[in-house]
Amino acid sequence: MKADVAAIADSLTDVTQPPLRVALFSGNYNYVMDGPVRALNKLVARLEARGHSALVFAPTSKKSALEHAGELVSVPSVALPGSRSEYRLGLGLNTAAQRRLDAFAPTIVHLAAPDWLGFSALTYARKRGIPAVASFHTRFDTYPRYYGMAWLEKHITGYMRYFYHRCERVYAPSQSMVDELARDDIGRDVRLWARGVDKTLFNPARRDLAWRRQVGVADDEILVAFVGRLVLEKGIDIFASAVKQARRENPKIRALIVGEGPERDRFMQLLPDDVFTGYLAGEDLARAYASADIFFNPSVTETFGNVTLEAMACGVPSLCAAASGSRSLVDDGGTGLLVADAKDVAGFAKALVALAGDPDRRRMMAGNARIKSDGFDWDAILDRLIRDYQEVASERKA
Repeated sequence: MKADVAAIADSLTDVTQPPLRVALFSGNYNYVMDGPVRALNKLVARLEARGHSALVFAPTSKKSALEHAGELVSVPSVALPGSRSEYRLGLGLNTAAQRRLDAFAPTIVHLAAPDWLGFSALTYARKRGIPAVASFHTRFDTYPRYYGMAWLEKHITGYMRYFYHRCERVYAPSQSMVDELARDDIGRDVRLWARGVDKTLFNPARRDLAWRRQVGVADDEILVAFVGRLVLEKGIDIFASAVKQARRENPKIRALIVGEGPERDRFMQLLPDDVFTGYLAGEDLARAYASADIFFNPSVTETFGNVTLEAMACGVPSLCAAASGSRSLVDDGGTGLLVADAKDVAGFAKALVALAGDPDRRRMMAGNARIKSDGFDWDAILDRLIRDYQEVASERKA
């Protein structure tokens, strides 16, 4: 009982502090659904529910992916070139946006990306003595290695050090990412802002054998799920190669790919006999997770792994690369398996074969995963971040 009271007290924001006025800057807030977008929208909704004010500045497009939380101010932007044209690059604050920002008079500025928009907002804050904090969502510096430009990586890392060192605090979504950023000297004061999961939506009761049959999966087949954007940096080549190699030993292994993206055609060519659902959300997404037998996330670019946590809440054991986000979620041998080398196709295949052939072990891991996911409550996590905002604002005022 004392522990419960302490946990509740820890999650409460300081009601003696004046309401916050948070200006949030992001490269994407509503036009493409991804993990950072979910977290940022949750944050804005929680700020307003707690009596604070929030104003979001981000690029927009003609078609949005969700009904966003809070007021959104559109900034000038251009589509990124090449295969990532669904994302947009904000071109900084124009006169109209800056006037709106001036009128809002923020007490704290939150930067969700070290892009052009984020840099202009950081400059604005520093000139006016407004504290600026940043949340770290993606290791952008790892992206060039997937597109034949590995030589760029060190330069992007250098810029990220410069950007994040100019922020009061940097919030990383997993303890392993906090440790990694501290090790790489990215940020002066790196703290944890974890992620939550909606356990009323994502839970084992969503498992649906009739749906599996409908999409062409037999009851005795072992369904291995991938959920996310279909882009190279998510490790789709590793996923496909490992599934095909594992299937040579166990023909009952099938793949379920949930998501859309520029590499969908390439992915389908690699796994022509497997199940591609396209983008799913809400109950449809939860059903897909829960109807799988193994969740496989080979990505090393995840700073947290929302998809892994959602799979865990659905009672599905995970197989992941031992990257920063996954190491904080998956207990190797307890809730799933971790493979040290993200390029080790044979290692992933061996793990898939082992899990596919051991239903008792999968059930044990599924139960452990569900229990661990219970510790990721959105409201408590967001209230701790808001309290940290208040601390930063109070320190600057003092």
